[in-house]
Amino acid sequence: MSRFSGKPGAFAMMEEEARRSGADLGAKVHANMQNSVCLGAWAVCLYGCCNAAKRVKVHCLTDDGHWDDLGTGHVTIDNIEGSREIALAVVDEKDSGTLLLHKITSDDIYKKQDTIILWKDPEKAREIALSFQEAEGCTHIWENMLSVQKQLKSGSLGFIPYPTFQTPEPEVSSGSDESIASDELKGLPPLELSSLPLLLKTVLEWGAKDQLRVAELISQDHEFFPKLVELFKMCEGSRKIDDLHMIFRLTKEIILLNNVKIFDKIFSDEFILDIIGALEYDPEVPNAQGHRAFVQKHVIFKEAVPIENASVASKIHQTYRILYIKDIIFLRALDDATTKNLNAIIDENNVLVASLLKDDASFFQDLFVRMRSSNISAESKIKLTVRLENKLKS
Repeated sequence: MSRFSGKPGAFAMMEEEARRSGADLGAKVHANMQNSVCLGAWAVCLYGCCNAAKRVKVHCLTDDGHWDDLGTGHVTIDNIEGSREIALAVVDEKDSGTLLLHKITSDDIYKKQDTIILWKDPEKAREIALSFQEAEGCTHIWENMLSVQKQLKSGSLGFIPYPTFQTPEPEVSSGSDESIASDELKGLPPLELSSLPLLLKTVLEWGAKDQLRVAELISQDHEFFPKLVELFKMCEGSRKIDDLHMIFRLTKEIILLNNVKIFDKIFSDEFILDIIGALEYDPEVPNAQGHRAFVQKHVIFKEAVPIENASVASKIHQTYRILYIKDIIFLRALDDATTKNLNAIIDENNVLVASLLKDDASFFQDLFVRMRSSNISAESKIKLTVRLENKLKS
């Protein structure tokens, strides 16, 4: 766990020490936090009509005066489900666990300095700091916290429409292995930039406990993949790297749902290249991978005889691209069930191609004309025969 030094005690003590040294509180905390490696994540405020996505890290002051790095995640200001209280919540970007859930109070406990928001939690008696990479995101969250406080003091606080942040279920201490009943997933968050973290969180959590339901909702939404592709292109054009990382994770999780209807969509000519493009932005790889360039420029489709049937050519291209996703992009990353289904699609494509070629009289006429032609060398005829034989065997 990453740590950085700080004086023991309350923030007031830190502020006093900083004042003596001629530095303000924000500069001191920010300087200390620079010792912590920034993992990167999106912070999204879902209060009012404005949404801002910024990086945020959560830090906690320990009893010995050190700041512990609790992790990086997505921050929201939202209703606590089933109550009229408003909370600030941070959801871990890695496992979707709850890093922080803090009920915003009307008490004057919050401080903002530069890109830091800090306070002493009255319920847990611990000092918390949120470190934002960009000042804009910090200011946006801060202004909404002040707005909540103002409404709390006036008694006019109402519900935030959608989405609500669900409080974590308490752990079951008994030894019973009886599962906790939960409602069926009614729908997915909208596929928009502002709700991308929430959508990813929903797919991750519900995909683990109701994979079929998540796949059903995605496959039934005819606008899902057009919107996903549109969002990817927008983020890539604007170089929104953190959003592209989230789109990579979302696309990967959708593939891992292992649903035939979803495969039909993403492997279609309409979407496949953009799906491969989204898979170029793996957050665990330092630089974006040139998968599209490789598939389009380096994977050469050699026709033994020109193929006039568009369906045949489409299936051949699709097969190569599925193989590329399976064996290159997701090498050792797919589970056995998904790998088995992808192999089944490849086998079906090969059978279909062979069947269509077999019934195409003009294809074999062209083939025999080429084989009899004196303008083609014996070596070329052998290569042509081998390529055709391999294609029919595949």
